[in-house]
Order: sequence, then C-alpha cells, then structure tokens
Amino acid sequence: MAEEGAAEPGVELDGVAVRFGDVTALSDVDLSIADGEFFTLVGPSGCGKTTTLRTLAGFEMPSTGTVRIDGADVTDQSPEDRDCGIVFQNYALFPHMTVRENVAYGLRYRSPPGGADPDERVTAMLELVDMGGMGDRTPESLSGGQKQRIALARALAPGPDVLLLDEPLSALDARLRERLRVSIREIQRELDITTVYVTHDQEEALAISDRIAVVNHGHVEQVGTPQAVYHNPATRFVAEFMGENNVFDATIERRDPPRVTVEGTTIPLEESLPNQQGVTVCVRPEDVTLGDGDVTLSASVEHVEFLGDAYRVHCEWNGHAVLAKTGTAPTGDAVSLGIDAADVTVVGDGKS
Repeated sequence: MAEEGAAEPGVELDGVAVRFGDVTALSDVDLSIADGEFFTLVGPSGCGKTTTLRTLAGFEMPSTGTVRIDGADVTDQSPEDRDCGIVFQNYALFPHMTVRENVAYGLRYRSPPGGADPDERVTAMLELVDMGGMGDRTPESLSGGQKQRIALARALAPGPDVLLLDEPLSALDARLRERLRVSIREIQRELDITTVYVTHDQEEALAISDRIAVVNHGHVEQVGTPQAVYHNPATRFVAEFMGENNVFDATIERRDPPRVTVEGTTIPLEESLPNQQGVTVCVRPEDVTLGDGDVTLSASVEHVEFLGDAYRVHCEWNGHAVLAKTGTAPTGDAVSLGIDAADVTVVGDGKS
C-alpha cells in the first residue's frame, strides 16, 4: 500500500482485520484520517469499503486491530458511545415523524453542541441543508434529494466529531448526484467536520475528496490525493479502476536511459523504473493524441463516440484495444496515435 501521511488524525485504523467465519472482509487495514478531512473509500462492490465504515461506526467489531477517534481507543465501544453521525444508503428516515422530528431525533440522547437550544439547532440544520420551512412535511412527501438532505441534517444535529456517509447518493439520478455532492462538500467545509465517505463511483471520489483510499478484496491498495491516485497509480488495479486507462504489459529493455518495450515498441520514459523485469505501462486516453509523439502507434479505428466536448476514439493496435479522447474526430480507418514520454506511467506489478 502506498500512503501519504495525514497530520493530527481524527480517525485511525491500526492493523484492523474483520472476519466473518472463514471469510476475511478486511485484512490488516491501516488508515490515518486527518481532523477535518474529507476522506473517501472507493472500490468495487464487495471490496470491503462499507465494512470499513461499519467498523468505524461500531456496527462491526474488528477481529484484530485498533480503532481510534480523536486519539481515543473506541475499538470495544458500542455505536451509541462513539461520536459519529451516520447517513445510510437508504436514508432510514422515520416515516411516522415529520421532517423536524426526524432531524431532532438524535437530540433526545445528546445535547446540541455549545448548549444550543434543541429547537434552534434543528432549525439551523434545516437551513444548512437548504430545507428551511419544510419541517412540518413527512418523509413520504419528499423527493430523493430532499430525503438525503434531511438524513444529513439528522446526522449533523448532535454535532458529531465524525460524519460517516455510506453511498448516500447512489439511489439518485446522475444530475442530482452531481448537485448534491457539491452541497455535501460545501457543508463539510463549513463545519470542518472529519468525514469518511463510501462510494463505488470513481468520478465522485475524485471530485469531492481531500484524499482517497482505493480498496480491493479487503486491502487498501493506495491512499493519496485525487490527483496522485489518478496520475500516479501505485498498482495495476488502481490504474485500471480509477477512470479510463490504457494498460499494457511491458518489459524493461534497459535502464539508462530508462525505457520499456510493449509488443516490440520501445517507449522512452522520464521516470526511474521498478527493480524488476515485468511492469505495467499506463497512458490515460486524454494523453493519446491523433498524430505523432515520442512514440507513434499505427492503429486502426474501431469506433468513434461523440461526447459533446470531445470524441472517444476506440482503436486496435497489435491486437490491443487503445482508447483516445481527443478534440477532433479521425478522418479515416487508419490513424497514428501519439504518446509523449511525460504522459507514461509505469507500475511495478506487471504480468510479463
């Protein structure tokens, strides 16, 4: 696992493993999430990201390892004893309660922060999520986006130290998801609350996070900023999972100057090479141009998609699919694809 450190951790998982009988859901997970950070767990279905969140919340107990919140060991504490606000995938609003009663629910068991009046706190939370004046409505009268906002207000009302969000936008349409993820990020910044967000949507993770943890088969493959994870994947899985990518098996030809060989084509590099023979070479579609580059591939055009702001050009080169994202469409069935050395990433876990 490659990780960039985070100072003054608000949440820590130290060597956490979670097992259900013979099934290992999490294996030796180490995470340090900074106080006030928006931290996202991303990965395919069944990879362990929701189990990680449930372990932070106290719904799952680690088989081994330690969970800390604000430096305190909470590994053996029940969920109600942890200072966490939780928004579930299905929102879990109480249908027999009004919007105001739903938001006020947590204040039955914990006083508002700073000794605020509970009614004033509920009003402030409804205003924060742009639901002011809707306190007397029932959940069944709300849209999906409004329910999501009420669930968020309810989680925030008691003033938790940590906010946990389990795929809160997955049931919404794409356009509404984009709007609400911006709202969630703005609210998080305003409150400066440590937030752990779970999603399987790579674009969503890249758009809203301070840092991302890419999870696969119960392991954390990489932790870093969205830019670092996207442009400098630590493993082949991260390279293939985080957005579109052209990924090739390659072999090291020689090390000075650094270069690799893919299907007989030599690619010069601007970075040092891993100390092994087989590597993975990655080039993002937006870095593949129609024309010449440091390396030029003679390819055939299989299919062209018009995206509005660009063209997605599907090509075939030496039996490999190559994807280019360009501002102009190719004019024929044969095309030259240019790749510059600065745009090539080498990952040291190839299959060669």
